[in-house]
Amino acid sequence: MPILQLPNHLINQIAAGEVVERPASVVKELVENSLDAGAQSISIDIVAAGQKLIRVRDDGGGIPKDEMPLALSRHATSKITSLDDLEAVVSLGFRGEALPSIASVSRLTLTARTVDADSAWQLEVVDGVLGDLCPAAHPIGCTVEIHDLFFNTPARRKFLRTERTEFGHIDKWLRRLALARADVAFSVSHNGRSVMELAAAKDQHARLERIGKICGEALASQAVYLERETQGVALSGWIGLPTFNRSQPDLQFWFVNGRSITDRTLSHAVRHAFRDVLFHGRYPAYVLHLTMDPASVDANAHPAKHEIRFREGRRVHGIVSQAVEFALQDTKPGGHDINPVPGAALERKIFRQSSMPLSRHGGGASVREALTAYRTLAGNERPRANEEAQAYPPLGLAIAQLGGVYILAENTDGLIVVDMHAAHERITYEKLKIAFDREDVVSQPLLVPVSIAVSDKEAALAESASPVFSRLGLSIDRNGPTSLVIREIPALLKQADAESLVRDVLSDLALDGRSHRIEQSSHEILSTMACHHSIRANRSLTIAEMNALLREMEVTDRADQCNHGRPTWTAISMTDFDRLFLRGQ
Repeated sequence: MPILQLPNHLINQIAAGEVVERPASVVKELVENSLDAGAQSISIDIVAAGQKLIRVRDDGGGIPKDEMPLALSRHATSKITSLDDLEAVVSLGFRGEALPSIASVSRLTLTARTVDADSAWQLEVVDGVLGDLCPAAHPIGCTVEIHDLFFNTPARRKFLRTERTEFGHIDKWLRRLALARADVAFSVSHNGRSVMELAAAKDQHARLERIGKICGEALASQAVYLERETQGVALSGWIGLPTFNRSQPDLQFWFVNGRSITDRTLSHAVRHAFRDVLFHGRYPAYVLHLTMDPASVDANAHPAKHEIRFREGRRVHGIVSQAVEFALQDTKPGGHDINPVPGAALERKIFRQSSMPLSRHGGGASVREALTAYRTLAGNERPRANEEAQAYPPLGLAIAQLGGVYILAENTDGLIVVDMHAAHERITYEKLKIAFDREDVVSQPLLVPVSIAVSDKEAALAESASPVFSRLGLSIDRNGPTSLVIREIPALLKQADAESLVRDVLSDLALDGRSHRIEQSSHEILSTMACHHSIRANRSLTIAEMNALLREMEVTDRADQCNHGRPTWTAISMTDFDRLFLRGQ
């Protein structure tokens, strides 16, 4: 066949194969256009999961009459004008392909009015052919109606799923966009039935309420706010407590400069921060916004703009991981006002301040020896009524031991129940980590050096990264073009498989230039040591020892959960007791 120039209509339909994957893709592109136009309220009406009708109406800036035909032309946009704009994209859309691609596979009607126009104007497109502009009644803003999607490409329609499945994809994207722009009101209906009504959220409390409506009240009641800025990168949002975790990553939302994306670098950074507070195989929940220089982000890495690339991915990974880890340090009694057990009320009155001294003891002190100042509280001495708010620390004062497993304590709000083994395990583990991190990694020579076969690329990497291996406590020599000899490993990992350890570290270094394998493996051993050296069940404690343990919890990072992700304490308020015993009814 001779080389021919493709007609514009066919070009648009080919582009539609990338842009318009399914009805949800159309909804996403239209709503993003509304957000770029400065809309404060967006209404979305869907019929038959978008196959019969998709209507998106907004109160944004609208489109001038003389620009409406141009808006439906290929590669026409008001969002970029030069290569510099493309390299620092600040809008959600920028290619100028969405409207003409959608119009090529549907019957499209565009109605718009600008603030300085006397009336609105309407333009219809059928099978890619533009009609005539005609006046219409419409408030300031824009409405795009898509009828009979894929009517002229029946093969595409055959690949659509059931109405329920397709609307599920639409709903997923609308929820993501509603989380990305909490300051915008959203109204969604399907087949004439309202499915989502979200008012504009102007403050932090309202944004958390929107998270509750979209992701569930369970997450909203178990989320702590995070806000941190460093090195020109700002991170904000909510992370679920480690005790609120999922079997799959279905409640993980990332927004970079307002764009909803999926990114392995960011997901791994959060995963790393949660590494020793979650059950194995469980996933954290979060809604996080990352704001940074647009020139440092490549938003043009995916045809549907689902993915991005960072210019300095390693730096972003470190900043995000440290920020989340810093926030998790405050998941301890008094560090926040949330009961660390799913299903707790959204607001809890747990006092953060205490007039009693909080002692920080070194790793060698046992619970029995710690905080002797609290032995004076071993009897029935209680704070006087006018001193209660000041005298009770966050976890209160111990009153009894239940079943040899739980410590019962009283604070201003009611009853505190503490799992003494889980709590002491976290305390011991944090002390061991601090002691381990303060010292250089001690290496231990192998009695018989281990020789391993690797690729020439891995051998060269090991040779060039010799200082990195030394800092990790590994001594490795290159013994040939494709051979390495392991001579020393960290003393704490003397029982580990040296060959597997080195191969894993090499894999990490090849992937992102650094490795956390030694730290991760060491912390796993420290966690096991902490478990074996913690208070066991059925051990009788004195009131002074119980109080000592409670005070240690209040000054220990991540004390809301043990090393395995289980909650260490919960609270039962006087209101809960009154409800249980029907008091006041």
